[in-house]
Amino acid sequence: MDWFTADGYWLGRLLFQKALAVIYLTAFLTAALQFRALIGERGMLPAPELLRRTDWRTAPGLFRLHYSDRFFAVVAWSGCVLAVALLAGADRFVPLWGAMVLWALPWALYLSIVQVGSTWYGFGWESLLLETGFLAVFLGNAHTAPPVLVLWLLRWVLFRVEFGAGLIKIRGDACWRKLTCLYFHHETQPMPGPLSWFFHHLPRPLHRAEVAANHVTQLLVPVLLFTPQPVAGVAAGLMILTQLWLVLSGNFAWLNWLTIALALSAVDRTPVAEPPAQAGAPLWYEVVVIVVTALVVVLSYRPARNLLSRRQIMNRSFDPLHLVNTYGAFGSISRVRMEVVVEGTDEPVIHPGTVWREYGFRGKPGDPHRLPRQFAPYHLRLDWMMWFAALSPAYARPWFGPFVERLLENDRDTLRLLRHNPFPGEPPAHVRARVYRYRYTTWRELRATGCWWHRTYVREFLRPTPPGPATGRPRGSAATS
Repeated sequence: MDWFTADGYWLGRLLFQKALAVIYLTAFLTAALQFRALIGERGMLPAPELLRRTDWRTAPGLFRLHYSDRFFAVVAWSGCVLAVALLAGADRFVPLWGAMVLWALPWALYLSIVQVGSTWYGFGWESLLLETGFLAVFLGNAHTAPPVLVLWLLRWVLFRVEFGAGLIKIRGDACWRKLTCLYFHHETQPMPGPLSWFFHHLPRPLHRAEVAANHVTQLLVPVLLFTPQPVAGVAAGLMILTQLWLVLSGNFAWLNWLTIALALSAVDRTPVAEPPAQAGAPLWYEVVVIVVTALVVVLSYRPARNLLSRRQIMNRSFDPLHLVNTYGAFGSISRVRMEVVVEGTDEPVIHPGTVWREYGFRGKPGDPHRLPRQFAPYHLRLDWMMWFAALSPAYARPWFGPFVERLLENDRDTLRLLRHNPFPGEPPAHVRARVYRYRYTTWRELRATGCWWHRTYVREFLRPTPPGPATGRPRGSAATS
């Protein structure tokens, strides 16, 4: 069928696949290096406990057959190897069906990881990676031109990512409609980057222009993805520029990079380079792609209905395989930044003069003198959840107690998630947590003090806690109700 393939998108497919392989590598590496402390057998939210509470129907995956930390490590590191192989172009040297298998394996492995990831894997970009990775299985390799139907499905994903984010903003916080959200966002976002301080101090008229441009990019430009070239390619290019701006201004794991990868698949490269000679698609491949397309169309009903709903929800999966999902970000913006600061002491008896030493996190703000670092696309899961904990103790209820218990034990795997352990020898006798209000310093304050942040004590989050079975109950109405 002549309509089935699109020769002009061969380079777009190639760039998309390379970018996706890098993101897979990042995701599997994140899992391999962090899982023991988060979801391991002795983790804060152990995967075996989650497996006992769920079943095959709601959470299918390899770990239904067997779970151990060693097996999880094999899965995660195997994912890394597969991602490297795909990045090196291994799918070019096997038949079409072999390439599909090579792309299906990391998808199946990462799906298994997400199914046991609990709270730590509750972010929208996990579902986005799975949905995109599933479609990549059917995108083919160098032996055939890209199938038109899969290219359209990738644009459908990109449309929902951008349009969903735009709608949730317009329907949500009034500051998006007033064009004032960026007065606060760069300061209060989950994990600022090294340039976020400078973005925050841009003139307010420029912030308003940024928000207006964001609305255009997310609410108007996505519609152009479904128009003929070169308009669709220009729309994809505008999305790429917007995402690069977000990359510079914060740390959002691989969300921005995966959105860029999706946009690359929508760019027709024919004017730049002639497509190589490619064989026609075999009949079995055409049948498989048509069946998958029909499946995605059927599963798209609920996400599409959600987009049109006034009670739109964001970052929700409607099927256990995460095949078609709904997305969105920052429907509301915090005006004030709160941070939970965790401290310990080696003094067995607490008194007014007790010396407390602060634990340092890799990404989240802590030491006011420390400029935030760039970590994305790598995902610091504990740091992100600490941001949610500062919003409400309810977010921390399942895992904060186990986290404190492990600090009181100097647990090696937990301490590896941190930048600085103030008790490298013996574990602390007590741990506490306090909430501080953080704000960016002004240019004058930065020159005078060398501090990027100014912080003020607000309240107690966790009273001084010694080792024991009741360790780590965060305080606050949301946590104690």
